[in-house]
Amino acid sequence: MQNTAKPQADIRLGIMSALAEEQSGLIDAMENPSRLVHGMREYTAGSLWGIESVAVLSRIGKVAAGMTAATLVEKFGVTHIVFTGVAGSADPDVQVGDVVIADSLVQHDMDASPLFPRFEVPLTGLSHLPSDLALSDRLAAAAGKFLEATSGPRLHRGLIGSGDLFVHDGKRLAALKSALPGLLAVEMEGAAVAQVCFELGIPFAVIRTISDNADESAAVDFVEFVRTVASRYAFGIIENFCRSWTL
Repeated sequence: MQNTAKPQADIRLGIMSALAEEQSGLIDAMENPSRLVHGMREYTAGSLWGIESVAVLSRIGKVAAGMTAATLVEKFGVTHIVFTGVAGSADPDVQVGDVVIADSLVQHDMDASPLFPRFEVPLTGLSHLPSDLALSDRLAAAAGKFLEATSGPRLHRGLIGSGDLFVHDGKRLAALKSALPGLLAVEMEGAAVAQVCFELGIPFAVIRTISDNADESAAVDFVEFVRTVASRYAFGIIENFCRSWTL
């Protein structure tokens, strides 16, 4: 059905994911899509439920995500960025299938000590990079609406950690949790996007569906979950999120 909502002229939304499955269906839902390949990535611009949007796969890791976020801002002129994807749980209360929205993000593999405190991003004075509160609130409302129609999954908000390693070791996870007691989830891109957006003054939000427990079974759980669940979650939540701007 053709969207008839009035477009939000002051918003150009960048939608990032690391893997194609995490963004499945969104490109097909775009009205008047146009594609541009730049820096080994395909950026698709169009309208999603009344919101001018640019969707792109960042690929995996902090450098890849940081480069993609900067390109979205500098080349494609996005005004807001949302990163959607999956993550491993870092807290017993956060279960597979739950959704976590970042109130802040930390690079859990950042350690420039003794020059700077562990986890602090050098020359920023920050270890925990805050996401945009208004954007995260809107995303939380969209996720809550989506989860109402499902059975069991819960919504959490708090600290997400990013690092250039796939956490699949219970001992490593326990060490991270000891150093970062508020940690809810671990992934590989969000804090890099947070740093780019912080330095460029771009509102951003990060949402992650929990795919595994970041332990020795993580690789098997992750592959299956991304294949069967991640795309449905991302599509439904982003649809609600975009529609909320045009109501």
